Amino acid sequence: MTYNIGVIKGDGIGPEIVTEAVKVLDAVGAKFGHQFNYNEILMGGCSIDTTGEPLTDEAIEAAKASDAVLMGSIGGNTSTSPWYKLPADKRPEAGLLKLRKSLNLFANLRPAYLYEELKEACPLRDDIIGEGFDMMIMRELTGGLYFGERSTKEENGQLVARDSLTYSETEIRRIAKRGFDIAMKRRKKVTSVDKANVLDSSRLWRKIVEEVAADYPEVSYEHMLVDNCAMQLVKDPGQFDVILTENMFGDILSDEASMVTGSIGMLSSASLNDTKFGLYEPSGGSAPDIAGKGIANPIATILSAAMMLRYSFDLDAEADAIESAVKKVLKDGFRTIDIMPRDGSNVKQVGTVDMGTLIVERL
Repeated sequence: MTYNIGVIKGDGIGPEIVTEAVKVLDAVGAKFGHQFNYNEILMGGCSIDTTGEPLTDEAIEAAKASDAVLMGSIGGNTSTSPWYKLPADKRPEAGLLKLRKSLNLFANLRPAYLYEELKEACPLRDDIIGEGFDMMIMRELTGGLYFGERSTKEENGQLVARDSLTYSETEIRRIAKRGFDIAMKRRKKVTSVDKANVLDSSRLWRKIVEEVAADYPEVSYEHMLVDNCAMQLVKDPGQFDVILTENMFGDILSDEASMVTGSIGMLSSASLNDTKFGLYEPSGGSAPDIAGKGIANPIATILSAAMMLRYSFDLDAEADAIESAVKKVLKDGFRTIDIMPRDGSNVKQVGTVDMGTLIVERL
């Protein structure tokens, strides 16, 4: 089979980690008899430098013409980069928001899984970790506060800023259905997170989730306020299977979940629309402070490529092979600097390129 993949290398460590993911995909193609064709697409700071825009219409069309898109990271140092002296709609992150909206990528999947070999990197106590945890955070990605009307203007002699949080029944229902569908393939539990004690949007969210839950009698579900969920993630992360939530809450909770795994450099993500199309990227940022040093962890991007094979191409065996190879590398004692144990015993530190090579060797 032949698959056309749009590739957004982005900024900072993006080109380094995407290069390793492509290397792994090519090895998978050779092993399983697939052809992966790549079309490089500019987005973020590199696009600003080249075109003056964080994302051009031509780039959007190139993404739409792909079977899926694999992305690195975008953006730079917000305090020193000239990109952040531009208006908000011209900054690197504006390109990502525009791409999500243009491609209708409403469902964001962020797995948070604790590898046995990385328990040492988890900041939680052993009695809290227990036998580990394996959760999927389902975040609504194209609605809510990030896409609502906003303004900053002077009123009565002072500046007043407004941001609107808006959700429709349709937006809530489609992400809820996707969340319950994912739960059916996992441990059949959904925790719907909201702020229904304060927000009208959350009260509507809760109402629609309950209606959707009625169609999934095999799935148990519960409602949880977002502040309680933030506490429970560090108190008892093993209780969660699928966390279903809106855009801003999901943004915050998924980053918190990433840190209890020990390193954000281990966490993949997928953003899906109503078809098989998806955008796949690591959960971490562009890390401009380590860009070019060859020490960035490429595993999250490589696991994102595995998610692409699974969710967009239905290549489950190929995705399993990548995930298994990652586990073997960790079991064999190889680590990038971000996941090195405190005492450094019985493991060997490797760089970005070597980590990609080690994973290829174990496919």
